[in-house]
Amino acid sequence: MKFILGKKIGMTQVFLPNGEVMPVTRVLAGPCSIVQVKEKEKAIQLGFGEKKEFRLNKPEAGHLKDLAPVSWLKEFSVEKTEDISRGDFITLDTFAAGDEVEVMGVSKGKGFAGVVKRHHFRGGPASHGHKDNLRAPGSIGAGGVQRVFKGMRMAGRMGGDQVTVKNLEVVEVHPETNEIYIKGAVPGGRNSLLVIQGPGVLKIQKNGQKAEVVKEQPVVEATPVETAGEETVNA
Repeated sequence: MKFILGKKIGMTQVFLPNGEVMPVTRVLAGPCSIVQVKEKEKAIQLGFGEKKEFRLNKPEAGHLKDLAPVSWLKEFSVEKTEDISRGDFITLDTFAAGDEVEVMGVSKGKGFAGVVKRHHFRGGPASHGHKDNLRAPGSIGAGGVQRVFKGMRMAGRMGGDQVTVKNLEVVEVHPETNEIYIKGAVPGGRNSLLVIQGPGVLKIQKNGQKAEVVKEQPVVEATPVETAGEETVNA
């Protein structure tokens, strides 16, 4: 399982090679720093977003010591933690165009709403003799139980819920700007936090290089090298 944190920028459209227009969501994803490694739980904590250092309280400043201040922290489960250490990074190199992902976010809050807007009730008749009950909820069931059943569709707070949209496709990946284009719409408003995850291998970067590439090389003694038109120098 591979994952990354991102911030929703907005929606736009891209043109495919066959001329078809596809609606996409622009997401600013990564780089995410690994703030904490939990070996016993086999989990890591990612940090994302910029935050001014003077806005950190003492517990946050201690938790992020020697690391850049971040706005969001999120914990993920991993298969193994041996090759992961605090201070490593996860970037968009983990994802590629054509990947299938799921996006989790918090939907827009719409305040207190009635049953017509919240649950798409049809409403009552608007003909003569039906005053003030066009958008009324109507009966909520038998009165003998003397209570409202759990899950009854009634008026109340709408939105602000955690929503996960599955089977989305990565259309484009732009590592130079840390932007990823995802097909269709994703939950949340602009500048809201998104969790992007999907099947695949998670790539960890250490000091700007991929961890699986960094290996110790044998030491080779320097030998004199001759260059055309120049004096002999030591390598």
